[in-house]
Amino acid sequence: MAIVRNKVAVIGAGHVGTTLCYHLAAAQVCDDLILINRNRDKAWAEVMDLRHSLGYTETKMSIREGTYADCSDADIVVLAVAAAYREGMTRLDMLDNAADILTEIIPQVMASGFDGIFVVITNPVDSLTLLVQKLSGLPDTRVIGTGTSLDSARLRVYLADLMDVDVTSVNAMCLGEHGDSMMIPWSQVSVGAKKFTEIVDDNPSLLHGQSFDDIEQDLVQVAYNIVRHKGATYYGIASVASRIIRAILNDENTVMPVSTMPHGEYGIRDLYLGLPAVLTGKGVKELVELHLTEEEQERLNASAEVLEKAKARLQARTR
Repeated sequence: MAIVRNKVAVIGAGHVGTTLCYHLAAAQVCDDLILINRNRDKAWAEVMDLRHSLGYTETKMSIREGTYADCSDADIVVLAVAAAYREGMTRLDMLDNAADILTEIIPQVMASGFDGIFVVITNPVDSLTLLVQKLSGLPDTRVIGTGTSLDSARLRVYLADLMDVDVTSVNAMCLGEHGDSMMIPWSQVSVGAKKFTEIVDDNPSLLHGQSFDDIEQDLVQVAYNIVRHKGATYYGIASVASRIIRAILNDENTVMPVSTMPHGEYGIRDLYLGLPAVLTGKGVKELVELHLTEEEQERLNASAEVLEKAKARLQARTR
């Protein structure tokens, strides 16, 4: 009987793509890992460095540099290419340049015969995940963006630090755009099975004078602050993408807030945004509909409206 090996192709050998490859290699998430980059010498060098990192491990993992043709039998293709960034730009400001890049890449991937799952990291991730779905023609359940998973990780770390508890004791998700209109459904946040709103009611000084809105703005701003001081963010998003890939390859039925397309859930259609979704070996199995408050639903709708405007800018590319 033939041994079945799973395969992941990562397109983009920048900070995010290579850090993701290191995550996948260190945790041995997949059997075969392909790194694809326009500058093939750069991809070769990164691959050799990654392979050397396995020198003292017991692994049968294969890592190599490749081309779009290698996507033909990949289970997952990860889009980790990045558009040029200038300080002060929002994620949506990067839309046109990033869309140009993906409009060139996706037809070449599909020409290989690829019929797996796309995981999109490239920002602005919600708008570009929609673009990838339209360009590829794959079912929307098999085109997934990292969405608000990183925002949610940042929120969990923030609350764990605030309360001096282990991060695994925090249950919290951010929803909507991975960007400036991201929102937190505070009614759904809990620490150790206790609602965070109740924790604050019992201990009003816990937030040190901050409001929930202040915390949301801090979470939005932290990415820009990181980029200003070190040029890019990559550890956090690579960890998030690795977790999504593991959930898919292992058919875990794990719930994560990813960029996905609702079909009436939350009153939203035909748009990608960060929502809690069940991830399986076939992609998104279903969405989890949280019981949002009226105010939370309004804020989610406002985030969707931001993405609807971005969608209009992309429609000419997919006609």
